[in-house]
Amino acid sequence: MNEKIFTLAEKIDEDLKYKNLSETERNELSKELRGILHENSIVIAQINPVSGDVRGNAMKAYEWIKWAQKIEADAIVFPELYLIGYPIGDFIDRFPVIVEENLEWLEALAFKTKYYPKTKVIIGFAEFNKSKTGKKYYNSIAVLSDGKVSSVARKSLLPNYAEFNDYRHFEPAEVNSASRITKIGSESAGIIVCEDGWNDADFFEQNLYDVDPVKIVVEEQKPDFLLNCSASITRAKKEQLKHNMFRFVSKKYNTPIVYVNQVGSGECVSFEGASRVYDENGNLTYMAKSYEEQFFIVNVKDKKGKIHSLPNGLEKTLNSQKEFSLDHEPDLERTYLTIVQSIRDYFKKTGFKRAVLGLSGGLDSTVSAVLLADALGPENVFGISMPSKITSSESKNDAKELADNLGINFTEITIKDMFDSTRTKFDEVFGLIQNKWDCRYKECFTNDNIQARSRALILWGVANEFQSCLPIATSDKSELYMGYATINGDMSGGFAPLADVSKTKLFALAKWMNKNREIKNAIPESVILKRPGAELAINPKTGKPLLAEEALMPYEFLDEVIWRVENLQQTISDMMKVEFLHEKHLREISEPLSSETKLEWLQKFFRRMSTALYKWTIMPPAPIVDARSINKAEYKQPIISSKINYHKTSFDEKLKSLN
Repeated sequence: MNEKIFTLAEKIDEDLKYKNLSETERNELSKELRGILHENSIVIAQINPVSGDVRGNAMKAYEWIKWAQKIEADAIVFPELYLIGYPIGDFIDRFPVIVEENLEWLEALAFKTKYYPKTKVIIGFAEFNKSKTGKKYYNSIAVLSDGKVSSVARKSLLPNYAEFNDYRHFEPAEVNSASRITKIGSESAGIIVCEDGWNDADFFEQNLYDVDPVKIVVEEQKPDFLLNCSASITRAKKEQLKHNMFRFVSKKYNTPIVYVNQVGSGECVSFEGASRVYDENGNLTYMAKSYEEQFFIVNVKDKKGKIHSLPNGLEKTLNSQKEFSLDHEPDLERTYLTIVQSIRDYFKKTGFKRAVLGLSGGLDSTVSAVLLADALGPENVFGISMPSKITSSESKNDAKELADNLGINFTEITIKDMFDSTRTKFDEVFGLIQNKWDCRYKECFTNDNIQARSRALILWGVANEFQSCLPIATSDKSELYMGYATINGDMSGGFAPLADVSKTKLFALAKWMNKNREIKNAIPESVILKRPGAELAINPKTGKPLLAEEALMPYEFLDEVIWRVENLQQTISDMMKVEFLHEKHLREISEPLSSETKLEWLQKFFRRMSTALYKWTIMPPAPIVDARSINKAEYKQPIISSKINYHKTSFDEKLKSLN
């Protein structure tokens, strides 16, 4: 019987997406489902809203609500802040009319429940705080039934860390347990709003808040189950934490949990969906799809529901990583799906349809092209090879082969003439001004940057002339940390899909995509095997194009420094005391890394990082992927903080410096 319900629900999914059923077919389908649905059936509306598009979100919700009413489900439940669209940024402060609009649409949807008394609608919205103190708004969940808003549950715990800014806009509500209870069928549900469910003192080593809404609701109201309406963002390792927490809490209180999550992407943040149900013993009984909208029918009484698999590698045991690893395999499918969804939603929600990028034949542009083709369709991607006199024939061939394999649009145009004419003009300019200041024209990176900026100029020109076209910035996380990217050059674009992916992870992702995409081995093997380099300058020591690791340090070492900074908050002194994975590998082949070289690399890292801070703020929007990030939507460090001492100094050393 259950399998039949899921099969019929998938037909509803298809109709919601494609409108492929006639009214007669809809009536027959709903009649068949009504005949087999059990009491206390709930529709989880795992849905993708658009921030600020209140009308669009409400109209979309109504299509889903009509189906829930047709099949006589006991309730349909939407995610947190669905009507206004999460994330919200600051627009509700500047344009309170948006909140007024979401309240009016809420009333309109409530009115439509008048003729379908069996099906309650539970939906996230923003409401005004009518008190004279506190923030202007509440983050709330409304229960709609009998033609009106029958009750409202307000969020109490407001995250104000990482990418979350809830406390900036919303007032934390006191935990009114009675207002959080609603009847669904014959069962009572206790409504929890996302973060309200993330503060169990027995599960977390350290709690951010001094109140636990779950504890209060369960102990005071004893609901039959908890209903968590969320807009929970995907991050590396978060799935394991979430799964273990819900298992623990449901078992601790002997109370099932229904978790309703948003899907889709909002600029820099992504939501994987994967809504689910846990029984009173902590067993997973239902799991919705990941990275897809879904009209998902569940029942808390049912111990054998539909469990869709998670992306490969998201193991269900909490694994708090304490050591750096080059084994990126457990997170590659999630990373791929997150970035593809982010590209697709960013383009769709902003009105762009096509992407143009420079194809250098290197790893970053190659991986970017594959992700763009999968997100937008190859017909909507244009790769342009723009070689200079330094560009190798291998790189040009790799770019062409990739484009052919992907089926994207492609052309090659040399930038030699642009470079030569710009260089001639710079020679003229600096001939006039070089005696004014301490000019370093002949020893600096101007010639390198002319090439990168010439390419960006071409990409923006192409984007301007083709409707709804956006240039793509292809910089990766490792190089952004080092400032190894050119402003108005390879950093220039309207979206940066790889800005939170380290170089070593990019190599692993390229291999993974070659094995797991429908079209295998689209990425030429030579791209994966070659050592990265911008091909902007010649290394005088080798007479060949300068390699990135020659300018920086080995990526294996660099990425571990980043990992230790982001996850362990270590200083140079801390890192000098531990053996890096790169050191271990060198030791195993009897080529140990000297402490002098290690210190030199660490000092270079922190020096370059300090001077790269302003570049981080200039990067275009990028999806957050890792557990920690330098994405400006999450991490904020003053640009002027370049004097931070990343060494630990003793108290005696401090005293000595005062003498």
